[in-house]
Formats: sequence, C-alpha cells, structure tokens
Amino acid sequence: MNYHILTLFPEMVMDGLNTSIIGRAVEKGLISIEAINIRDYSKDKHNHVDDAPYGGGAGMVMQPGPVCDSYEDLCRKIGKRPRVLYMTPQGQTFNQSIAEELAKEEDLVFLCGHYEGIDERALELIVTDYLSVGDYVLTGGELPAMVMIDCISRLVPGVLNNDVSAEIESFHDNLLEYPQYTRPEVYEGKKVPEVLLSGHHKNIETWRRQQSIKRTLERRPDLLADANLSKKEKQYLAELLAEQESKCE
Repeated sequence: MNYHILTLFPEMVMDGLNTSIIGRAVEKGLISIEAINIRDYSKDKHNHVDDAPYGGGAGMVMQPGPVCDSYEDLCRKIGKRPRVLYMTPQGQTFNQSIAEELAKEEDLVFLCGHYEGIDERALELIVTDYLSVGDYVLTGGELPAMVMIDCISRLVPGVLNNDVSAEIESFHDNLLEYPQYTRPEVYEGKKVPEVLLSGHHKNIETWRRQQSIKRTLERRPDLLADANLSKKEKQYLAELLAEQESKCE
C-alpha cells in the first residue's frame, strides 16, 4: 500500500505516522508514505496557495492550480491516476467497511484542505471520494488523513504482528470487541472471568461473542441492525432485549 498525502504541513503528517505500528510497517516496506507539499507548486513568488473567496466572505480559499498541479505531477511519477480522498465534514462518514474497501487499493491519495477549503474546480477535477471522520470541523485535513491511514494500514497483511487481530477487534461482524483481561488474576478485588481461565476454547469463544453482542447493545445499538449473528446469537440478543424491556417497566 502506497499513501500519498497532499498537504501544506508535510512535517505534521510524517512525524505522526512514522511511529509505533505504522512506523514499523514503513520500515519493513509493507506500506509507504509520502507527504507532498502543495506549496511547492505555487507559482507565486511568495509561495502563496490561497486567496480571498469570490463573492466575499470570511477567510481564504486554497487555489485550484497548486492542488491540481501537485496531483498531476504525482500521476506522472507513478504512471497512474489513483483515487483521491478529500478530507471534509461534508463527506461520507469513514467506517470500518470503507477502510476494508480502501485497503484493496495499491495507491491512495489523501487531499488535505485548510483555511475555508479548496476551490471547487480542483475538487471536481481530481477528487474521487469525499470522506469525513465525524460531524465536526477541524483546522485542516491532516488529522483525519492520519486517522484513516492508521485504520487502513492495520488491514494490510503483515502490518499487525498477529493478523488475526484485525479480524476480531471492534466492528468485526458489526459488533464491538469483547472485554480483554491480563495479569494479575485479581486486581482491586475484581477477578478475571472464570471462563477465560478454563482453557476451554469453545466456551471462551462463545463467551466472547456474547460479550460483544451485550456491549454493542449497551453502547452502540445502532450497529446491531447489520450485525452478522448466528441463530443462537440472535436468540441471545432477544433475551437481552427482553431483559432490558423488563427493567424499563
């Protein structure tokens, strides 16, 4: 997987992504990350990349020329026109399903806006996907791009030490992850659930699935509509719902 980030702040994204699991994945050659400074493509002697909006209004708007030129130069270098993901609160909310789809790509371009946004003509010319990390406004697209790169990279084979981790953590089958425990066996009077100490793998797996269903019902019930549940698990969910209703009466 090759990530190309079009940004005004290359140090910000590279410093953040060259650490921990993602940094080690870069060192191993499993993924590559480059930050392309849009300002390098300014034709202004002062390297300006923004101007006042037509029609008036507060703030400044990023000009189309430097944005498009930086992308076209990248396309010439790699010999293809990869998908361009524009970070914007107006976009589709990023989730695990989108991450799984994007992880199948060989190259991804993240376009990070600033100020009051980017001239619409640039977006019409190069952007393929409009994505958001939530219904709020940030100062720029760098943090959302870093969040998405972190999430997508975890799905690239070899990035996680245990590839199974990417399959069973939160949002697998549209369920939240079950509770996790480690040593000591007792802490502040709280014990590790007995089933996890039993060594009975089938019982442990059943317990974990039930805990995932219970936690999802408690914290993100909206996910359950699309959850992938077996017949027994649907019955367990029905029992939880009945218990929940009885408490409300």
